[in-house]
Amino acid sequence: MMKSMNREKITGILKTIGPGILFAGAAIGGSHLVQSTRAGADYGFTLLWIVVMANLFKYPFFEFSYRYTASTGRSLLEGYNDMGRWILVAFAILSVITGIINLAALALVSAGLAGYIFGGGVDPLMMSIGLVILCFLLLVIGKFPTLDKLMKIMVFLLGVCTFVAFLMAVDRGQNIPTDFTPIDLYTKGGIIFVIALMGWMPAPIELSAWTSLWTLSRSKQKKHIPTLKESLIDFHIGYIGTTLLAIFFLTLGATLMYGTGIQFSNSGAVFSQQLINLYTELFGSWSAIIIAPAAFITMFSSLLTVMDGYPRAITGSLFLMSKRANQLKLNVYFAIMITISISGLILVSFLAKNMKLMMDVATIVSFLAAPILAYFNYKVVTTKYFPESGKPPLWLKTLAIAGIVFLTGFGLIYLWTLFFLD
Repeated sequence: MMKSMNREKITGILKTIGPGILFAGAAIGGSHLVQSTRAGADYGFTLLWIVVMANLFKYPFFEFSYRYTASTGRSLLEGYNDMGRWILVAFAILSVITGIINLAALALVSAGLAGYIFGGGVDPLMMSIGLVILCFLLLVIGKFPTLDKLMKIMVFLLGVCTFVAFLMAVDRGQNIPTDFTPIDLYTKGGIIFVIALMGWMPAPIELSAWTSLWTLSRSKQKKHIPTLKESLIDFHIGYIGTTLLAIFFLTLGATLMYGTGIQFSNSGAVFSQQLINLYTELFGSWSAIIIAPAAFITMFSSLLTVMDGYPRAITGSLFLMSKRANQLKLNVYFAIMITISISGLILVSFLAKNMKLMMDVATIVSFLAAPILAYFNYKVVTTKYFPESGKPPLWLKTLAIAGIVFLTGFGLIYLWTLFFLD
């Protein structure tokens, strides 16, 4: 009897696991490989506490997404709609803006890494177009099941490769020259970078809407309605994994690049080659076998999930606002995917040499919107209409309130820095 019950529990968990892995895949690209590595390279371990705090204080708002969907069987977007249609409008506009910039940045860095692995000479724009088309075909032909399976493979490979690189970096240790002068963090540029780092650390809060939609798709795919406990296991696998990977990438930057006097290029293609070349110079050319695939998997996995997540969330918002039947939802989803992809590639054509600007704009916009979205996520699981059995415990509500204060405080610091600090 006990064996049968345990088997059922394990089966239920296995049928539920998926959205958390997709979350990890979406999170690790921009915020980890690019921003975390830059943080370590420019400031050493100084910003490690910022990475940890951002992950801690954003935790409740991603958890609430799983909690809401598991307890109600509805998407987080429906919860937003219950509070006011204007919230969906604002969410959709934010998603369009960050979606285009995010896709452009991820496509550009992915293209640079692909060019390194498969040989140079290919124009970054052409490679970006090729990768976007590949993602589009994977999503059109395979839809959610293919996305789900591919991400589990890619995130596993990424985790193994990054962990090996992390151990190598820790074993090597830092080698900082005695005459090295560190970059001053307490400047306008330094504070803006901190805000940009936190914007997507571990992911923008608007991504919480994606996980609720992925949870519903996974449930439909496996014909299994997950319990709250099963959903939270899936969430913690993804969230803890992304937090550790953020620390790993910051450590790689701090150990391998901090103190060398070398700074990352603003060009996506150059950044990609610079990152891998640094590792090969320190560890030997053989290390490219580990580093290059890990970096490419990181960015491609994020590109793939972004190409699904933004159109999925925007489509869901539009249909909730219009109250139309869902027969045309798939067509609208692909139409939005194509529109965002083309817009992102146009952006690549103009800003191919300024990846940093694209990343910083998108991450800062996400961070400034974070306290508002965090408040909405808090409200949907604490309203009197939310099932009592699913309401968050006191410690989680307390952490959420602290998180809203944290995000609001740093948002105000950024605005003060932008307008009043020279």
